[in-house]
Amino acid sequence: MNRRLANQIALLILWISALAVVIILLILILYIFIKGAPALSLKFIFSSPEGIRMKGGIFPTIVATFYLTLLAGIIVSPIAIGGAIYLTEYAHEGKVVKLIRFGADSLASVPSIVFGLFGMAFFVEVLRMGFSMLSGALTLALMILPIVMRATEEAILSVPKSYYMGSYGLGATKWQTIKNIILPAASGRILTGIILGIGRAFGETAAVMFTAGMAINIPIFPTDPGRTMTLHLYLLATEGISLNIAFGTSFLLLLFILGFNLTARLFVRRI
Repeated sequence: MNRRLANQIALLILWISALAVVIILLILILYIFIKGAPALSLKFIFSSPEGIRMKGGIFPTIVATFYLTLLAGIIVSPIAIGGAIYLTEYAHEGKVVKLIRFGADSLASVPSIVFGLFGMAFFVEVLRMGFSMLSGALTLALMILPIVMRATEEAILSVPKSYYMGSYGLGATKWQTIKNIILPAASGRILTGIILGIGRAFGETAAVMFTAGMAINIPIFPTDPGRTMTLHLYLLATEGISLNIAFGTSFLLLLFILGFNLTARLFVRRI
């Protein structure tokens, strides 16, 4: 077999693999669209579930989902950005830094149900926060911390060294350089990492099941419980009730997650 033929075969395999992924994704989206789109309406989006079979709308679950993920993003952002700044600008490469990075990478691979059980044991029971938005948000913040921190690290490292030299040449201190030059230059990529982290938190079920509760109400305060869209979908599907509502919820959830991902891509293109 000559090299040209081997190259063409390898290219064909790659094309088939990529095409298979796209086809599977399109089939999944099309199936959810066909099953879920008929359920979408203003009443479905802006009304509350009714009766034992949870007919009606899912407005409280939409509010709880956005409340929880935005609160998690607010909690995780300063911690992740601060940690990334320390690792890239102040810490010297050594065993401690390697251990921190290894811990962050390991944390990213922990199953979400483990985070949920930890959140229930620590935030709900030990700290006595109960089932609440705050307990769920803290648990989700721990889950997406590695994603946001690593994205922030890469964003800071991607800033050209000439920015540092120019700032130092004008007499700026290290912190002034980081605050006024580096972070604004890397802000687009940092925001992209935060959006992707929030997008992952948006679709979590196990982590919030044990921390945020299952109450169908509109949360006002961080101490209020609430049921997210993913948890509502899980309960409807497993109990076999109102499957049309379940498909409608899944379709709307898919639209929200695709919106997060498209927003992140737009930020990347504008950088």
